[in-house]
Amino acid sequence: MAKLKWALSSKIQKAVVTEANLAYVGSITIDEDLIERTGLWPGEKVLVVSNTSGSRLETYVIKGERGAGAIHMNGAAAHLIKRGEELIIMGFTLTDEPITPKNILVDNHNKFVRYVEEAEKMIISDPFNEREG
Repeated sequence: MAKLKWALSSKIQKAVVTEANLAYVGSITIDEDLIERTGLWPGEKVLVVSNTSGSRLETYVIKGERGAGAIHMNGAAAHLIKRGEELIIMGFTLTDEPITPKNILVDNHNKFVRYVEEAEKMIISDPFNEREG
């Protein structure tokens, strides 16, 4: 019998939080265009990591308006991740064989830029090197 492992299946890199709403019942709202490009599902559990604050949390996906660039942190998650923070949003799948994740890069308006290969060395911007210059 094959051994099942959790594997990265979807990733949105460099997303920017456009709204943080404590009054909303939990989750993360993601623009429908980005959901489709990555293969995420509404209701799917995702790991959200803030490149800004270092906060990490698990929540589930809610479909946002197509083309609006929405990335909303809702409910209690809005205490940890605020409007304007830069995120990585990751979905995982349980599988018995290696998979190739759908990994996308977005711009600062959460618009699709390009697909990213996992093997590609990813230094999109390094603030430490920028300070040295």
